[in-house]
Amino acid sequence: MADSTTGTVSPPRHDPKVTIALRRFAISITVFNIFGYALLGFEQPWVWPFVALLTGYTVEIGLEALAARLEHRNPRYAGQGFRGMMEFLYPAHITSLALNMLIYVNDRIWVMIFGVVVAVGTKWVLRAPIRGRLRHYMNPSNFGISMLLILFPWVNIAPPYHFTENVSGAVDWLIPAIIILGGTMLNGKLTGRMWLIGAWLITFALQAIIRGIIFDTSIPAALAMMTGTAFILFTNYMVTDPGTSPSKPASQMAFGGGVAIIYSILIIAHIVYGIFFATAIVCLTRGLFLWGLHFSNKAREEVEAKQRAAAEKNGGRPAATLPPAPATATLENVGEDKEVVRT
Repeated sequence: MADSTTGTVSPPRHDPKVTIALRRFAISITVFNIFGYALLGFEQPWVWPFVALLTGYTVEIGLEALAARLEHRNPRYAGQGFRGMMEFLYPAHITSLALNMLIYVNDRIWVMIFGVVVAVGTKWVLRAPIRGRLRHYMNPSNFGISMLLILFPWVNIAPPYHFTENVSGAVDWLIPAIIILGGTMLNGKLTGRMWLIGAWLITFALQAIIRGIIFDTSIPAALAMMTGTAFILFTNYMVTDPGTSPSKPASQMAFGGGVAIIYSILIIAHIVYGIFFATAIVCLTRGLFLWGLHFSNKAREEVEAKQRAAAEKNGGRPAATLPPAPATATLENVGEDKEVVRT
C-alpha cells in the first residue's frame, strides 16, 4: 500500500497462509473462552475478556499508528476496510484472550490490563533484525505472563482445573482431544511447527525420566503434567507461535528441545512456573543470536568493503580476501519465517 503523500509502501504483515492460521486460532480461542465461561468453569470475571480485548486493540492500533507516522507510511490496518482492520487485530485478539485466560490476579483488573499492555507492546520493543527488517522475537503472551509472575509475586497461573471444573466423565477426555486435534491440524497444515512439537514432547518426557533417575523425582507425577489441558494448550498454541519460533526443522527441534531442557533446570532449582520462564529464556537466546548474527555479518561486510577499496587503490590488484561466508552465517539460512507474526 503506497502512502498518498510520500509514496512509501507499507510492507505486508503476513502471507495468506499465516493469515488463515491466525484467523482459525482467533476463532478457536474465542469459542474456547465462550465455552469456558458458560460451561467449563473459568474463574475470572466474565467482563474481563472484553476489557483485555479493548486494551490489546488500543495498544496495537496506537503503536502501529505511531510507527507508521515515524516511518512515513500508511498504517497496516488502513485501506482495506473492516476486513483489513480485523486481520490486523488477529494477533492482539489472540494475545489478549490468552493472557487473561491463563493468569489469575484475584480482583485486581489493573494488573491484568498491565499484563496485556506489556504483552502487546513487547512486539514493538524487543526486536531483532531478520533479512533487513526488525521483527519481534519474544512470545508476547508468554512474556506478558512471565513479567506479571516476576513483578507481582502474588499473581498466579489460572488453576488447571478451571478448564474442566464443571464437566466430568467422557467430556473430561473430549476437551483435550478436541484441542489436540485442532492444534495438530493448525500446526501441521498452516504453521508447520510439528518438528518443534515433537522435539518439545520427546525432550520433556526424557527430562522427566532423567530427573526421576537422578533426583528421585516421581516419574509418573512428572509425566502426568503432559496429560493436563493447560499443558496441551501450551504445546499446541503457545510454544509453537510461528512469529517467535524458527521454521527450519533442525532449528525447530533445537527450540522445542531447548525449552524442555531449560524447564528441567528451573524445576531442579525449585523455580515455579518453569514452563513460562523456560520459553522466555529460549526466545531471548534466539533474539540475542539474531543480533549477534547481524553484527557479525555487518562487520564482515565492512571488512570486505575495505578490501575492495584497497584493491581499487592498488590499481585493481586484488588484496588479501577473506574466505566466502558459509551458508549458515546468513539470515536466509537460520530458519526464520519470511513474514512476521505478531501473536
